[in-house]
Amino acid sequence: MARGAVPIMTMRGAGTVCAVLVLGIVLGPVIAVFRAGSVNLSFGAADWAALWFTVLQAALSALFSVLLAIPVARALARRRFPGRQTLITLLGAPFILPVIVAVMGLLAVFGRNGLVNAVLGGLGLPVISIYGLWGVVLAHVFLNLPLAVRLLVQGWALIPAEPFRLAASMGLPIWRLLEWPMLRAMVPGAFAVIFLICLTSFAVALTLGGGPGATTLEVAIYQAVRFDFDLGRAATLALVQLAVGLCAAILAWRLAAVTTFGGGMDRVVPRWDATGTLPRMLDAGWIGLVLVLLALPVIMIVLRGIPALPGLPPEVWPALGRSVFVALSASVLTVVLSLFIALRGGWPALLSGAAPLAVSGMVLGTGLFLMVYPVVSPATVALPVTALLNALVGVPFALRALGPAIAATESAYGRLADELGLTGWRRLRWVLLPRLRPAIGFAAGLTAAFSIGDLGVVTLFATETGQTLPLLMYRLMGAYRMADAAGVALLLLLVSLAVFWIFDKGGRSGADD
Repeated sequence: MARGAVPIMTMRGAGTVCAVLVLGIVLGPVIAVFRAGSVNLSFGAADWAALWFTVLQAALSALFSVLLAIPVARALARRRFPGRQTLITLLGAPFILPVIVAVMGLLAVFGRNGLVNAVLGGLGLPVISIYGLWGVVLAHVFLNLPLAVRLLVQGWALIPAEPFRLAASMGLPIWRLLEWPMLRAMVPGAFAVIFLICLTSFAVALTLGGGPGATTLEVAIYQAVRFDFDLGRAATLALVQLAVGLCAAILAWRLAAVTTFGGGMDRVVPRWDATGTLPRMLDAGWIGLVLVLLALPVIMIVLRGIPALPGLPPEVWPALGRSVFVALSASVLTVVLSLFIALRGGWPALLSGAAPLAVSGMVLGTGLFLMVYPVVSPATVALPVTALLNALVGVPFALRALGPAIAATESAYGRLADELGLTGWRRLRWVLLPRLRPAIGFAAGLTAAFSIGDLGVVTLFATETGQTLPLLMYRLMGAYRMADAAGVALLLLLVSLAVFWIFDKGGRSGADD
């Protein structure tokens, strides 16, 4: 989804190959599902209702996530305080939570017997229900607001200190001249990424939808595959979902403006527009509000998981090892594919950045199962296939991080590199990679953390001896071993945060925070 990057000419072919590879891996399983079932192109009333609810909840979730993220990211961008970087890292905890774990935390706070309803009941006020449209939107905002904050904070980081200094010395409006143009370029992409995530959301809609009136396309696909085994209808719904996602990505690409601010000396940005008491109070208020909203469900997960940690069953540790292996493999694949695709830019980057999120994960898993079944036992390739699909899911996020950084670097230093004759791999090694380290670390950490907590295609492939940690947690919950499941949930949270922090910190090592 990168736009405006100046491609390295000798690497255009590699970028095109990577983009075609991503699209092929995404579309191949869909074709396999089509071929396995008799295609039914009819679209009934229930399907239209599912389509409407899917688009509505995804649009509302993306809108609220981005709108809340703007003041929070601005506050974090213009404040320097002890523990700031740790706070930014912790803000990512909800996004890298396994979705079912996040839902458990939200139910502990907003559910029928949760904290909020306990307070409302004590005050004699009507209780609230988390089920239905607004419950789904609440869960998606909880999961995706941190991602929006991180993407927009990176946007502020792309503005050098020198334009701020010049604007302050001349008394010019910083918001209108610097911040708004940056948001104009960054917000459509952030909105599109979150919209696509919510478009294919499964666990949230399944657990919080509340009935047939709140069914998403992903849930309808699951029902067609799991209960009816109507592969033709599942493929039809998947293509509709893909078309909606690609339309959203194209619209965001068309609306986004490429904004660059020139080069700088990588100094910390002093914010002269944020020195008054009122700006400090507003920034602190926004950061505090989001911390409370995001921290309460996580705290409930921690409180319920701590007592169970000492007595975790022995099968937890091999499952953890498999999850870490899958996560590291996925992060490496994501970074390599996304770097070359982002350098290529243009329509290949747009399509390969949207397709992995727009296609149903259930259809991908079913299609891959059908493709490998005649050749090998699906259980023997469960971990490699899971790593591959997790890498594909990480590509859109990596492109959103790498694309603007490449564009900014080429705008600032491209002419100088041309004058010095730096092209191809030398240009990548000496000009781009040093300035892409933060974006690469963020992308690798996000992919690894997401992969550790993913419960997707592995459910179709893995056996008892090849299960990952999320699959083990799912099976513990199915066996009503809720205490053990709570302990595994906490372990998943800790490991996901640790992996993300290691990659993210490694990418920013030596840079000013």
